[in-house]
Amino acid sequence: MATIKEREHKKIYRDGDKLVKEFDETFTKAEVLNEALNTARVEETGLKIPKLLNVSKTDNGWAITSEYIEGRTLSELMSENPEKEDEYLEKFVELQLEIHSKKAPHLNKIKDKMHAKISASSYDATLRYDLHNRLEGMKKHTKVLHGDFCPSNIVVTPDGDYYVIDWAHATQGNASADAARTYLTFTLQGNKALADKYLELFCKKADIAKQLVWQWMPIVACSESVKNIPSEKELLDSWVNVFDFQ
Repeated sequence: MATIKEREHKKIYRDGDKLVKEFDETFTKAEVLNEALNTARVEETGLKIPKLLNVSKTDNGWAITSEYIEGRTLSELMSENPEKEDEYLEKFVELQLEIHSKKAPHLNKIKDKMHAKISASSYDATLRYDLHNRLEGMKKHTKVLHGDFCPSNIVVTPDGDYYVIDWAHATQGNASADAARTYLTFTLQGNKALADKYLELFCKKADIAKQLVWQWMPIVACSESVKNIPSEKELLDSWVNVFDFQ
């Protein structure tokens, strides 16, 4: 068995034609089962994702086993082939819009998740109140949202097929929230130019105004702040405290 990635509280390794994601005791049973359930529900939409195979108990926690997809991540390919950035970005946005075209009625709702994140944040009560109100005012949609759609969560096979992985944060709701999360991810990685290029292309292909995505930025930034990563605080605060993007 070959370890692919190791983080503080989870380990991902390959076991033949299977991928095993092993969680330690800091992940609750409910969290692990919710990730597996998200994957199963998204799998039913027909999107090209690794199939869920098994959920099991381990000595230290729980593990999710899925298909192993041979290939390179899109982030690796973009890094190695900068001249192809526009081509890769085009495919990236098309994949995200394909996800948004699907329905999975039993997925958790983005509004419920974001209300919980706002309540759990360290911002003062007045700001949290404003964020809750802004969230309630967002249009209700029922589109499948990945929740962490970024190039590192896309695997490109040697045959050129694109698989979207890691559905732990999947919900249903307004696609603009998903786009705001992707924009924020690029920005937090220090790639503002790519973030702006992404948003321009997403809004053009989705035929929506950028303002619809901007309106979600304070909410999504507040959600990210719950992770308490010191290096992100200044940027997230700047987004959370801004309410006029018109």
